[in-house]
Amino acid sequence: MKTPGPDHPITISPAPQRVRVHFNGRVVADSNHALMLQEANYPPVFYIPPADAEMALFQRTDHGSHCPYKGDAGYYSLAVDGRRAENAVWVYEQPYPAVAEIRDHLAFYPDRVDSIERLPLGE
Repeated sequence: MKTPGPDHPITISPAPQRVRVHFNGRVVADSNHALMLQEANYPPVFYIPPADAEMALFQRTDHGSHCPYKGDAGYYSLAVDGRRAENAVWVYEQPYPAVAEIRDHLAFYPDRVDSIERLPLGE
């Protein structure tokens, strides 16, 4: 485990916008409670609580990955009306303490869904 620090900063804050994820003509997640994770020089990633996602459209896979700063990630594929996106979503179920806020929240690969919209909160 590596701790985020000056050489690899990670900040987590409430997303300043509503976050809505579309796949194959459906809204698969829609949240006013997303978290925004900013890691080093990477683009921000939005983490959405599972309560704000259509979990019936998510299928757990055997795929996994490891981040030295966040921990081990599990993956879901999306399946909507015959279209499937393999391992389009990742989740940290046991993240390292430094990023505990993202526990069980869902993050989406932008190139595996149709869009990740950012809208004004409450809209």
